[in-house]
Amino acid sequence: MKVLLVDDNRLMLEGLQNLLEAHNIEVIGTAADGLASVDLARKLKPDVILMDIRMPGCDGLCATRLIKAEMPEAKIIILTTSAEDADLFEAVKSGACGFLLKSMDSDELVEALHQARQGTPPFSPGLAARLLKEFANLGNPKDAVSSKNTSETGEESIRGVLKPRQIEVLGLLANGLSYKEIGARLFLS
Repeated sequence: MKVLLVDDNRLMLEGLQNLLEAHNIEVIGTAADGLASVDLARKLKPDVILMDIRMPGCDGLCATRLIKAEMPEAKIIILTTSAEDADLFEAVKSGACGFLLKSMDSDELVEALHQARQGTPPFSPGLAARLLKEFANLGNPKDAVSSKNTSETGEESIRGVLKPRQIEVLGLLANGLSYKEIGARLFLS
């Protein structure tokens, strides 16, 4: 797996690079701001991009939007200290495929990278529940078209946005299961 690291904290970049390389994950580049990450993503075509949010100049959310506009297939995971709902929701809207907190342990991070590469969205525990709640609230009852036989619930509106497997994984995350437990339950290696 080839990973691009984006963070304005040099110590964080060096620590992440050492950690990932110790787990046989190739770090093909590092960037200290969002604009540099866009250029490197174009040149290096990483499998996964680990992106911080708060950086000078072009922040991680803006960089995520720029990268996804050019490379919709890019897998960008936000790795941040912010557990704010606004950052979580904006990251997903910007095209991030996952949202992880820097407080997680190293094995969970490595596992999350592998799952993202396989198409499973990685979220720190507890964040998936908030994301599901936000998706459920997207359908404003005043705007919903209803009839005697049908009415769209929050869960049904989620089904229009996410694939069934993604909903299943998010549901298990929302229940507090770890990625390892989810993998075992869904028969994923």
